[in-house]
Amino acid sequence: MRYQRTSLGPGNRRPANPARWGAARLPGGSLPARFRRERVLVVGCGDVGQRLLRDHRKAGGGPRWLALTSQADKRAALRALGAAALLGNLDQAPTLRRLAGLAHRIVHLAPPPGEGERDPRTANLLRSLRRARMPRSLVYGSTSGVYGDCGGDWVAEPRPLRATTARARRRVDAEARVRSLPAATRSSVLRIPGIYAPDRVGGTPLPRLQRGSPVLMADEDVYTNHIHADDLARACWLALWRGRARRVYNINDDSQLRMGDYFDAAAQLYGLPPPPRVSHAQAAQELSAVQMSFMSESRRLRNIRMKKELGLRLRYADPLSGLRGASLGGYQPATS
Repeated sequence: MRYQRTSLGPGNRRPANPARWGAARLPGGSLPARFRRERVLVVGCGDVGQRLLRDHRKAGGGPRWLALTSQADKRAALRALGAAALLGNLDQAPTLRRLAGLAHRIVHLAPPPGEGERDPRTANLLRSLRRARMPRSLVYGSTSGVYGDCGGDWVAEPRPLRATTARARRRVDAEARVRSLPAATRSSVLRIPGIYAPDRVGGTPLPRLQRGSPVLMADEDVYTNHIHADDLARACWLALWRGRARRVYNINDDSQLRMGDYFDAAAQLYGLPPPPRVSHAQAAQELSAVQMSFMSESRRLRNIRMKKELGLRLRYADPLSGLRGASLGGYQPATS
């Protein structure tokens, strides 16, 4: 039976989690049988993938969750989050054969390898899936770095891609593979900027502020974009059910901050001195190539599609509210 989307449409007042984010319920509060039969596979169970599983565990009910891991010692932790742990390695195609036809919906959050111009991991995953009936939906977590430097312009999803780093070009390759899936599989690409959260490893600017790392002078500074890890996990879930076929979504909050201003505000929040301001040339002498790549691209992402089509109501409208833990988006857990 084909899953009906009417109960999960953008007109719903509550987001779409079986218990917490708004799936349709039968009289008496039980979920439709077709929803209980859904199997959702998470590929790439890092911080965001684990948040997705954790939210499901708290909610209870809903689809059956599966999680792919290449490390046998992580299976117990994934089971504790409510998922059936599957052992497989995206770098070893034969280990992925059991995934064919296994899940109705897939969230693919695994990064590409650290070198090269293409993403063989995504290629291996999709090749395995094509061996049997394809999933109903597939969500791929990409990066906003595929846009390249936009000179501070506002950027919507149709903008041509100008990836300037090998890291971003690997993502462009993965995006193209995902969007080449048949329309019957609603494949969505989420373009994600800087992910932060106080309870995420490396998820705050505090260590960098404590080191006294510099930021750019105001006249050379760049616009940067952010998303709280919890909001990102919710976006992944919503895209599984509401994402359109071969559709791209910017997943970011409502802030319009230059990087230096963000670090200045965070320093004030933590009671620390603001970071030193230097020229781009001076920064290149002190910071790594990866850090400089982020300080060489400036853009402001539009999130209209995310709000209108996915129906995501941001819990954290800007990074400072997220760092303080203040909920500004009006999100309330659904109760039944």
